[in-house]
Amino acid sequence: MKTKAPVRVIKRDQRNSTESASVETTTAKKTPQQTAREMVATVTEWVNEFQQKRRTETARAIKTLLPKTTPQTGEI
Repeated sequence: MKTKAPVRVIKRDQRNSTESASVETTTAKKTPQQTAREMVATVTEWVNEFQQKRRTETARAIKTLLPKTTPQTGEI
């Protein structure tokens, strides 16, 4: 017959300290490859944001410079 494992009581203060300690250890265990991936992802995100901003500015400039209605050659 199996005996039951003892129940361990963890108080809130202990739980919070163990959770924060586990978060600190996971960030400390990052490999150089993971760090490089995060940096590349961040820079890629910056580039995408810059390109999107440039596209909207270009579209706005084109709309400003070129009106929607162009005069017909017979109307001039």
